[in-house]
Amino acid sequence: MKTINTRRSIRKYQCKEVNNELINRLLSESERTQTMGNLQLYSVVITHSDEQKRKLAPAHFHQPMVTQAPVVLTFCADFRRTSSWAECRKAQPGYDNFLSFINAATDTLLYCQTFCNLAEEAGLGLCFLGTTLYNPKSIIDTLQLPRLVMPVATITLGWPDETPDLTDRLPLSAIVHDETYHDYTPERIDQFYLEKESLPENIHYCQVNEKETLAQVFTDIRYTKKDNEAMSKNLLDALKQQGFL
Repeated sequence: MKTINTRRSIRKYQCKEVNNELINRLLSESERTQTMGNLQLYSVVITHSDEQKRKLAPAHFHQPMVTQAPVVLTFCADFRRTSSWAECRKAQPGYDNFLSFINAATDTLLYCQTFCNLAEEAGLGLCFLGTTLYNPKSIIDTLQLPRLVMPVATITLGWPDETPDLTDRLPLSAIVHDETYHDYTPERIDQFYLEKESLPENIHYCQVNEKETLAQVFTDIRYTKKDNEAMSKNLLDALKQQGFL
């Protein structure tokens, strides 16, 4: 795959349509993704209209690419279809529980990633929105998702109108453990994070946020304990609403 080593998040798109034939081809090819029990526990809601994109935008903190991208795709963990199939075939489904959500969410994220890889290989640009699980109730209402359907991933999609720099990644040795898990000592942390913390853009990031270390930017500003706890409650409430808890 030519694009895997040059992939980047695209947040600016050309004013050019992404035709349904291409989207459907990529979604169809993505169905070859591995899936639990061959059940394909996912659905995708495709948003083209400006009106619907505007309705989705608040859930994603009004990130500009949500309304500017030609297409927004919301990938949903879906046990409703499988449960309906069971009920129509004289079977009793038992998928209104947290394990079933995890299984469906795993299927969905695998499917989403395959689609992303294929879309980028076709020349499209995209951005994965981590905000989907922050405000799921708003997305559920906007997309009219029924019981046992839960949004877990969103991507904006279009033809790129920018070529941003590649973002840094940790060395492979930081994430690979031989035979058993090897915990991270202060010395290993220094080794693995030295390059990231030494990048000029990250040094500047600390300066503009008036923080001593890059880690403090993440813990004190970007992903705070208070916000994580509040959004965890929203997520659990949504899972209960959708029948997974």
